[in-house]
Amino acid sequence: MLELHSLGTGTAVAITGTWQAAPPQKEQPYELRAKTVKIIGAADAEKYPIQKKYHSAEYLRTIPHLRLRTPTNALLARLRSECDYHMASYFRNRHFVRVQPPIITSSDCEGAGEVFTVSSTRSCSCEKDESEAAERKKDGWFKDPKFLTVSSQLHLEAFIHEHQKVWTLSPTFRAEKSDTPRHVAEFWMLEAEIRTESLKDVMNLVEDMIRDLACKLEEAGCLEEILYANQGAKPADAEGPHFPEVLRKRWQGLIQIPWPRITYEKAIKRLQDAVESGKAKFLYEPSWTTGLQLEHEKFIATTFGQGSPVFVTDYPRDIKPFYMLPSSLEDGVETTQNETVACFDLLLPELCEVVGGSMREHRLQQLSQSMQKHGLNVSAAGAVGQTITSSEVLPPCGKGNMDWYADLRRYGSVPHGGFGLGFDRLLAYLSGTSNVKDVIPWPRYYALHLLAQYRALMV
Repeated sequence: MLELHSLGTGTAVAITGTWQAAPPQKEQPYELRAKTVKIIGAADAEKYPIQKKYHSAEYLRTIPHLRLRTPTNALLARLRSECDYHMASYFRNRHFVRVQPPIITSSDCEGAGEVFTVSSTRSCSCEKDESEAAERKKDGWFKDPKFLTVSSQLHLEAFIHEHQKVWTLSPTFRAEKSDTPRHVAEFWMLEAEIRTESLKDVMNLVEDMIRDLACKLEEAGCLEEILYANQGAKPADAEGPHFPEVLRKRWQGLIQIPWPRITYEKAIKRLQDAVESGKAKFLYEPSWTTGLQLEHEKFIATTFGQGSPVFVTDYPRDIKPFYMLPSSLEDGVETTQNETVACFDLLLPELCEVVGGSMREHRLQQLSQSMQKHGLNVSAAGAVGQTITSSEVLPPCGKGNMDWYADLRRYGSVPHGGFGLGFDRLLAYLSGTSNVKDVIPWPRYYALHLLAQYRALMV
């Protein structure tokens, strides 16, 4: 006979019974009337880290291997799976080709230098002696510096010359020392590249894609399931009693409201006017040359977006990467004395930037000049079809040889543009999760090394 005391929290059981309607006073509509119960895997209920009580997200983050068993994290896993499926279906139905770009690369796409270096060198504790360590450092596995990818964009551009539309969903890495609710070191990025001559086409694709995803998820009942799972949530984790109202408003903004677009120049003017009129105060003064800070993005998303996502377009060239095409009047940009590039950031209310995209510079001479201006190692050969010799390659400057990227323009280039979407950030926004670390099963982030040092001191 089964002893009830052995059915503690964490025990794995197999139950046979009848699935039937629950009594009216019960919260759930159905219940299982058990006939037989068999213990599959025993667990010490007193030592099991997850008890029948509320656990904060911060605590569950310390036991990622076990938090996957909680209802909320199980729901997030299903939501991730659903989003992956619907995204793949969306692109396939529109004749995109899904590709698999490399994870180990020789280029820093964003040019910020926040990359993880890949090395075959063993850790010091594994070396037999100092001579072996020195020899391994001298004879590395890679002949050139290699990094974990910060974006698949450059490699997607190689595919676009054979395929009209391509996309990928792959892991991405940033060595950014930021411990905020929006940053992690390892995350998934959905990126797409299309042949087009207009930035509007890229923005239209992003808007249609996210709206289609939200509609499909709502039809599948995901929104109601999220709301049900978050009943009784603490304010620190999900807006407390206002959570259903906040989340429904988010989804309505994605599905029902047209998404407004504003140029960077007008956004800066709106921020400066708000400061001058006393309607807003910012820690960082809004200016043309410094870019939009998080507080600026939130203000624009709230006041200009009115609950819907907002596209901010045409940023200054000097604060954007080397590969972006200059803005043109065809993209709806008014004449301005400031030099801008045809790009955009998509700001979601509360979360802010979740998608970034641009038109790519497809002209060889202009791209070469931009690359050299940014200190990238590229051949001096600038004419279409001009042969490259070893003497024409600039000396290494520590940022990798980018001749292969210039070759994409040297041999029959086409106008094109694309975008990158932070997949985990979008999941956090859809689920109402306040910290992106809590939608990633095993989050890797900067504070982890501090936690490891603290634990070492406590041993």
